[in-house]
Amino acid sequence: MFERFTKLARQVVVDAVDEAERQEAPRVTGEHVMLALLGKETRAAGVLAEAGVTREVLLDTFAAARRRGGLTGSEADALRSLGIDVDDVVAQVEREHGVNALAEPRRRMARHRPFAPDAKELLARTLRQAVNRRERHISDEHMLLALASGGGAPAEVLAAHGLTYPEVRARLAS
Repeated sequence: MFERFTKLARQVVVDAVDEAERQEAPRVTGEHVMLALLGKETRAAGVLAEAGVTREVLLDTFAAARRRGGLTGSEADALRSLGIDVDDVVAQVEREHGVNALAEPRRRMARHRPFAPDAKELLARTLRQAVNRRERHISDEHMLLALASGGGAPAEVLAAHGLTYPEVRARLAS
């Protein structure tokens, strides 16, 4: 599949691995791919910048989700509507076990960082985006569309900045 990636799209994947290493994450996730899209001179990066999606916003949002054991803000809100206050649960766990006790442990790995299931699914959705658009090559635009069509913290950040899947499609089409 990677032979179909444009040079820039391949660089995003490489930068995502670098981002995971910088954060000492055990695996490369969709969050790392989204961070890698920023700061490039591409249409996808331009869409993110125009919507006000910054590295700081992403890092804060992703850290908050990790602190909640991977739950997104909307998932925490859904639990709250059922009478479960995730913030109270996190606070209790952290009092007993330390800050970020629910987060996946960060550790430096000497070898290759594998792609997490969500990142693998993101790459599969990226391919589907290119196929659906009848395009031969896979670009960073397809990655952004795949991020918007998925779930989890990356899609939630995009939606919070007005970048729903239909909106991303419209902005990339113009």
